[in-house]
Amino acid sequence: MIEISNLSKDFSGFRAVDDISFSVSPGEVLGFLGPNGAGKSTTMKMIAGFIKPTSGKVRVMGKNVRLRPIATRKQIGYLPEGAPLYSDMTPPDFLQFVGRMRGLGKKQRGDAIADAMQKLELASVAHKRIEELSKGFKRRVGIAQAILHDPAVLILDEPTDGLDPNQKHQVRQLIKNLSTDKIVILSTHILEEVSTVCNRAVVIANGKLLADNSPSELQAQSRYHQAVTVQFPQDVDIANVKNLLETLPSVGVAEVAHDQPRRITAVAEQSVENRNRVHEEVAGLLGMQGWNNASVYVETGRLDDVFMDITGGQRS
Repeated sequence: MIEISNLSKDFSGFRAVDDISFSVSPGEVLGFLGPNGAGKSTTMKMIAGFIKPTSGKVRVMGKNVRLRPIATRKQIGYLPEGAPLYSDMTPPDFLQFVGRMRGLGKKQRGDAIADAMQKLELASVAHKRIEELSKGFKRRVGIAQAILHDPAVLILDEPTDGLDPNQKHQVRQLIKNLSTDKIVILSTHILEEVSTVCNRAVVIANGKLLADNSPSELQAQSRYHQAVTVQFPQDVDIANVKNLLETLPSVGVAEVAHDQPRRITAVAEQSVENRNRVHEEVAGLLGMQGWNNASVYVETGRLDDVFMDITGGQRS
């Protein structure tokens, strides 16, 4: 378990992290969310033992990070922001170096490097120097070194930064697989990543912890929770559709998507009863109007909407 108690960090009179407390258990993937400058990276650096807190405590697997820094770092795999690497090494050479620093024996090191190279699909760049790699491949080398020693705790700062969509999917799946027996804490500004990878989300802004919920619980706070979105396959009189939707008893407002003029969302008047009736009423209207080829889906809620509400309008 990771236990964080009343953690604060000051820099020249500026409080970057302000008295935050939470704990994380094995099997949890904790998404750390916040606007730029919220204190995410500073908190992760304190958990990893990279910087010392001004006050408060961090315990990793029962050990105080400040009092037993070497013992706790052995338990942690850390991918810092920017993933600093030795640019004149090849990926296998760099992983050999990291393995030796981690105290892995020759056979254990060889097996661990082969496994990490395979999981991150680094074979195609094995003979290139790191300085020659794309940002995405450099990120993958950074993740490989973080998992090399099979740590109990993974701390990943923007793990999919710079990756293409396929690579992002692959890394997210890797994180899910690793989380079965590990604690994973990751910071991200990609809200979609929280709902697809994390089973818990912590939101901080101005150094303060503002929310600690599952992604589904956060989505349920959105005004779009159980809203009904309709996509028409051909041109329609969308103004007429909007007027008709807003005559339905449970609908408060119908919103046309700015970037897709044939998509419209019916948002319920803010009560549980209305939210539960929206889909039925919208489906009935579509059938009555003969719009049976329109695609309809019920929204779970929009994390960006909730995030901006929690952080006072600041963006991730």
